Amino acid sequence: MNHGSDLGPDVSDAGTRLLRRGLALEWTTLGWNVAGLGVLAAAAVAARSVALAGFGIDSLIEIAASTVVVWELTGSGDRGRQRRALRLIGWAFVALAVYLLVQTVVVLATGFHPGTSTAGTVWTAATAVVMAALAAGKARTGRALNNPVLVAEGRVTAVDALLAAAVLVGLLLNAHLDWWWADPAAGLVIVGYAITEGRAALLPSGAG
Repeated sequence: MNHGSDLGPDVSDAGTRLLRRGLALEWTTLGWNVAGLGVLAAAAVAARSVALAGFGIDSLIEIAASTVVVWELTGSGDRGRQRRALRLIGWAFVALAVYLLVQTVVVLATGFHPGTSTAGTVWTAATAVVMAALAAGKARTGRALNNPVLVAEGRVTAVDALLAAAVLVGLLLNAHLDWWWADPAAGLVIVGYAITEGRAALLPSGAG
């Protein structure tokens, strides 16, 4: 499949619409996560929350992955470019898994008790819903385009939605039941998934 940076005349009308939809999904993801960095930083400092600070790091990973997809979608569509993009997304999954594992071990080992954050709770709840919707849109659009890069990054967004939900549950349990360990424990569930998806994206056949 060939798609030029200007969505040239060799691309069908349907393909052009799909490419524009894919780019719109990625730009929306980028905008949301950039805005989230400020919200999460302020909330993490106010609540002294390791989970919220970590979720900000996850937003950086999502920003990097979305940037890779924008780069790929506005390129020539050649397989070499797709393979490079998939490898970058695969490493984003690995980075996410490492971050979650390290954060979980540190928080559980130190018994760190974070404060509460209304802003952090509201933002993570909204992020879980928005990222789930964006992930579904990327999956559909990526399959329609037969674009493995967009499909793979859609799974990064799905992990982001799951992580937001896990952080939300942890924040609520900590605020209402003082279950400080709930957030890092929930994060462990996502580690295995992130490792699996990262490995799949990094395999030589991933762009096939």
